[in-house]
Amino acid sequence: MTNIRWRIVLLLFIAGFINYLDRSALSVAAPAVMQELHLSPSSLGLLFSTFFIGYAVFNFIGGWAADRWGGKRVFSGAILTWSLFCGATGLATGFGSLLAIRTLFGMAEGPLATTINKIVNNWFPHKESATAFGFANCGLPLGGAVAGPVVGLLTAAYGWRVAFAGIACLGLLWLVFWQFMATDRPHQHPRISDEERRLIESDRSVPEDPSDVKHLGFYLKQPAILAAMISYFGYSYILFFFLTWFPSFLMLDRHLSLKSMSLATVLPWVLGFVGYGLSGVLSDLIFRRTGNALRARKWVLIVCLGTAGVCVALAGAVTTTVSALVLMAIAVFALYLSGSTYWALIQDTIPGPKLGRVGGCVHAIANCAGIVGPTATGFLVQQSHTFFSAFVLAGGIALASVLAVTILLRPRSSARIESNSARVCG
Repeated sequence: MTNIRWRIVLLLFIAGFINYLDRSALSVAAPAVMQELHLSPSSLGLLFSTFFIGYAVFNFIGGWAADRWGGKRVFSGAILTWSLFCGATGLATGFGSLLAIRTLFGMAEGPLATTINKIVNNWFPHKESATAFGFANCGLPLGGAVAGPVVGLLTAAYGWRVAFAGIACLGLLWLVFWQFMATDRPHQHPRISDEERRLIESDRSVPEDPSDVKHLGFYLKQPAILAAMISYFGYSYILFFFLTWFPSFLMLDRHLSLKSMSLATVLPWVLGFVGYGLSGVLSDLIFRRTGNALRARKWVLIVCLGTAGVCVALAGAVTTTVSALVLMAIAVFALYLSGSTYWALIQDTIPGPKLGRVGGCVHAIANCAGIVGPTATGFLVQQSHTFFSAFVLAGGIALASVLAVTILLRPRSSARIESNSARVCG
């Protein structure tokens, strides 16, 4: 067996690594950008949030496009465009131009997760889907881990504009390999074996019978999908709080230097990389042990997202930098340990022809946290001159989403889950 599907996952892993390297660059370079362009904390918060306005809109558009034209084509266009806008960030001359670039940058990155989910669904049997999604996406926190030292040191040595131009080139290089090595579906790949193709096609999460596919609103009202939306919002609020503001917290509140901050943020991201890699394995392992997919997803969300919420709230209350770092590292690890579960829950419930659209809607709602959170944090910090309330708010939102999962996600019997009905409601 040639295992072409795992080569596809490797390419997606590298793409995720590049994505978070690009996305994290402004957070790492923020103090230098603020000084040169004369930005206030509230202006920086608006810049962070503007990225997610474009990003959230194109979560759905990207999913719809992947359903219509295929994951490979949409993913190719996305990474080409976001790489160009990442490089263009270094050309910004003030708040207005940076605002426009960040909005377009966010739009270009919007299709990432929904398209990866579509590609994984096309290329993997149900029993491997969460594992594959976890491996594909654990490149995201690894990119965040590398962004600190790489962007920080490049900024210190050559300036933030050169740093953005340099990392933009990585996405363009990746695109060359993607064009030659990937296809949208297994049967299109010239080197896939019959054995691997049969394995993939014989185990679908939900039957793909076009005559049985319902309208989009039907799927969005299912309790399992509502639970995924709400919990993913809580997940995203913590993630984007960490991604956008935690480096500035270490410099502005704990008075670390740019180089020290860049190195200090590596630990949480590395643990996040490990957590995301294990997330799919954990979710699929519980699924195989219990025979009930939704029960497996529910307990992963409750335990992992709940732990992350508690740790983030405590991180804002401790008095030492080391304890804040340790708590955030635990929070990021637990957060990413739930990372594959949201998408696995969608695959457990939604037929392939609607997977991109529904996944795009769930992801768009979740990423509204990226619109609200960074701006709220910026204003809280500016008004209170402390990060304490911002940490407590992030942890509280995550814990509220855990409560929603507990209420909404009520798995049915394993026999009904195994029937793979598109009407699984949770």
